[in-house]
Amino acid sequence: MVEVRELHEMAEFEQVGAVFDDIWHFGTSAPPITIELMRALAHAGGYVAGAFERGRLVGGSVGFLAVGNALHSHVTGTAAGRGIGFALKLHQRRWALERGLERITWTYDPLMRRNAHFNLAKLGARPSEYLPCFYGVMDDAINRGDESDRLLTVWPLSDPRVEALARREPHVGASARREPRGPDGVPPDGLPPGTVVALADVGGRPVAGPVDAGTVLVAVPADIAGLRDADPGTAKAWRHAVRDVLGGLMAEGRAVTGFCGKSYYVVERL
Repeated sequence: MVEVRELHEMAEFEQVGAVFDDIWHFGTSAPPITIELMRALAHAGGYVAGAFERGRLVGGSVGFLAVGNALHSHVTGTAAGRGIGFALKLHQRRWALERGLERITWTYDPLMRRNAHFNLAKLGARPSEYLPCFYGVMDDAINRGDESDRLLTVWPLSDPRVEALARREPHVGASARREPRGPDGVPPDGLPPGTVVALADVGGRPVAGPVDAGTVLVAVPADIAGLRDADPGTAKAWRHAVRDVLGGLMAEGRAVTGFCGKSYYVVERL
């Protein structure tokens, strides 16, 4: 059982800092937030929360108010699995709704397949902007040697789709499609006729395809973190390919409407 609550004590903020360091291994690089800033944000009414499992802190999330009646979730980190991240997000959503906020925003690396599935398929959030090299050079163990491209993502808290997912009700839509079948580059079943693969994973490498369709799919690698260590050249190729294709489509005004088969962004011309 995961318990999530707001944090107020220095010892708790220190625990959050330790959890974040266990995830990102900052070394000599600066952490995304300091213990002192967590203290200040919590005291000023910002969002600083921790997830506890059997009394031990296993995740934390820090956010601040943003323009447009929103909470911006600056950093969230949890132990893998066990529903901790989902529990934190539900707590964050309740916190925001109690204060009359309409949405929560955050950024994430578009190449992180697991995060894309969680954000789009499990939460119902939607990317709104592609941000190339948003944080500049980062030197933590996860991001080292890569460019910090991010997707700015919006979670409309009272959207019927979001409300259903928060209740853990199944949602039928592009973000809940079945796993892809067939050879590389073949669209998953259940998508609109004429759907094309604008970026495919062929033998572990990105291969660009056509983009002139109402619905297009953009693949991301299975494990970008491992790829950065094992094959930095291919990791860089993926970074630039997704930036060019996904970022280019979004710059044209097309909308990312889901993440299907735990592999592809679904991009539609609205």
